[in-house]
Amino acid sequence: MKKTLLATALLGLFASHQALATDETQELRKVIEQQQQVLQGLEKRLEETEKRVEKTADAVEETGSSKSATTIGGYGELHYNNISDNIKGKDKKEFDFHRFVLFVGHEFTEKTRFFSELEVEHALAGEGKKGEVEIEQAYIEHDFNQSFTGKAGLFLMPVGIINETHEPPAFYGVERNPVEADIIPATWWEAGLALNIKAAPGLAFDTAVTSGLAVATTGDKAFNIRSGRQKVSNAKGEDLAYTARVKYTAVPGLELAASAQYQSDLTQGAADVDTASATLLTAHAIYSIQNFTIKALYAQWGIDGKEAEALGQDKQKGYYIEPSYRFNESFGVFARYNAWDNKAGNDVDTEITQTNIGVNYWLHENVVFKADYEKAGGAKDADGFNLGVGYQF
Repeated sequence: MKKTLLATALLGLFASHQALATDETQELRKVIEQQQQVLQGLEKRLEETEKRVEKTADAVEETGSSKSATTIGGYGELHYNNISDNIKGKDKKEFDFHRFVLFVGHEFTEKTRFFSELEVEHALAGEGKKGEVEIEQAYIEHDFNQSFTGKAGLFLMPVGIINETHEPPAFYGVERNPVEADIIPATWWEAGLALNIKAAPGLAFDTAVTSGLAVATTGDKAFNIRSGRQKVSNAKGEDLAYTARVKYTAVPGLELAASAQYQSDLTQGAADVDTASATLLTAHAIYSIQNFTIKALYAQWGIDGKEAEALGQDKQKGYYIEPSYRFNESFGVFARYNAWDNKAGNDVDTEITQTNIGVNYWLHENVVFKADYEKAGGAKDADGFNLGVGYQF
């Protein structure tokens, strides 16, 4: 009897233990199932994240590959001039939106690109208006290798300081200096072929074969260099121009450059002159040390022929020197002494001198406000002040 009761008790205890084990197993299975569901959810979210990352990468790659290689930029400047002419009595007091320029460039490949510049001068153009619409640059540029780069089209001549770089924030003074305007004459562009040679670090050569000037031979503008710019508008091409420049920039803060141009006939075959071959020589230096910069430039024309000699215009020359000091990113001051003579070949003192002193205030590195005082002497007696605002982007 006792054995039977003991066996019954053991069976009950075993049964209860089995029942307890079964409950624990079911709970464990539920926990495992729940964890499996969590893991499946995590795996699903991970797959979705991976898909989104792949789509983003594809979008970035597509955007990068289809990103426009065309760029747009430009510059402009508004001037106010208040100048008194003490000889002729013709005072100049006027506002002028002197230039509005748009750049458009396009990169076909890493080696081949296009650049253009469209300019509106003096705000209005057309019959009876003072302004002009001009294509100042439009050329194809190609890198043959690291040392040789070629141009074909319409481009700025490699002469002087401001001819190739003349955006308002890049120079002091409201107006561009008169030496480079009347002697070089900036802004000056021609059509043809050019080659840039990087001979060594800091040493480069430029050569160009282009259309040339076509000066008048009679009247007030006879042998006037600036008026001889044809601006590649049905430009006469009887005589080409050949230009060369060497530039040295290997020393930090120093730029030295010299250029020469030769044209066999400055009149492009005018019937009333025997010969008018012309040579332009220029040299300039720029030196910057900390906040102080000094610029100096010399330019001269030599024109053969008795017609130019009779007018004293067989020699035309000029120079300027410009020290400046920039106190910080926003404020700088300058002084400039200019001297030039478009009739230096005669016996009369026709040299004009001009002194400018003034300030530049950069509201932004690409936005500048300018003011300067101007005093002209020599063959010209005038004084006054200029105000301006300019930008580039």
